Amino acid sequence: MNLVDLKKKYEEITEKLANPNLDTKVRRDFQREGSQLNNVITALERIEELKKAIKDLKIQAQDDPELIELYEEDIEEKRLELKDIEKDLENLLYPEDERDNRSIFLEIRAGAGGQEAALFASDLFRMYNNYALSKNWSVSIVDYNETDIGGYKEIIIYVKGKNVFKHLKFESGVHRVQRVPRTETQGRVHTSTVTVAVLPEADEVDVKIDPQDLRIDVFRASGAGGQHVNTTDSAVRITHIPTGVVVSCQDERSQAKNKAKAMKVLQARIFEAERVRHEAELSAQRKKLVGMGERSEKIRTYNFPQNRITDHRINLTLKKLDIVMQGYLNDLVEPLKEWEFKERQSEGSNILS
Repeated sequence: MNLVDLKKKYEEITEKLANPNLDTKVRRDFQREGSQLNNVITALERIEELKKAIKDLKIQAQDDPELIELYEEDIEEKRLELKDIEKDLENLLYPEDERDNRSIFLEIRAGAGGQEAALFASDLFRMYNNYALSKNWSVSIVDYNETDIGGYKEIIIYVKGKNVFKHLKFESGVHRVQRVPRTETQGRVHTSTVTVAVLPEADEVDVKIDPQDLRIDVFRASGAGGQHVNTTDSAVRITHIPTGVVVSCQDERSQAKNKAKAMKVLQARIFEAERVRHEAELSAQRKKLVGMGERSEKIRTYNFPQNRITDHRINLTLKKLDIVMQGYLNDLVEPLKEWEFKERQSEGSNILS
């Protein structure tokens, strides 16, 4: 598709957006597509301008040898700008996941390994919490189920901020830990697992839930939180009857706030379930949980005796597990983002096609 065709397509989208009766979701899709096209058109026009300018400068340099050094400086500046824009264009042609800028619900659940798995779940929670703080994101607990020695059988957190999903979507899957458990008396290394699910926050236009399809129960919070929390029916459980999805929230003192949080989690789960179902219909080979990798897939191993962390999707091994567990995830996140971009390219999901 050439520049003329792109401009024609952009005009067609603009005309459609002028329709006041356009469905909200359809309008949002057109706006996103129009924005992408406009950015591509702008980049292509600038690339043409730079190529022409470089060609003209080369001709002028031949005609005026005394000023050749000045011309070469100008040519080099334009070449550098051209290189940057061509790189930007590549990203525009293979656009990022539209959910990348969203906040998330992050669900951590202990798997195989009993108490040790629950302890590692609490370690992962601290790791993600520290990483979020380094990004100036806010973290709040939605629901949790503690063990008697300080671990979590399950903890659900809400991470709010810019581009949270973009950075944390790769965390979905099974995390395997190899270490000597706190409860081990003979010093043997055990292997345990924890499952992480990353759900992008859903907009109201993404998921429309009929209030008549909900069963809402209130109950007394069971976790820590002070006398008020434990002696009033502030906790909320919402069941979506058509799908059977159940969500609880007990972190806030206010029943209304717990209900609002639980509804957000419910929307995110239903939205994600629908996305996975849709992708499965499009291609049986692209069954995903969130981002890359199925829930049943082991995505990462944390080997404490060797201070080693390995991401199996990109065959990356780092000898700095102690640092990563403090929340310094950039050395994992950035290579995964590069890997995802190459995946988009290999799929040929070019917006011009």
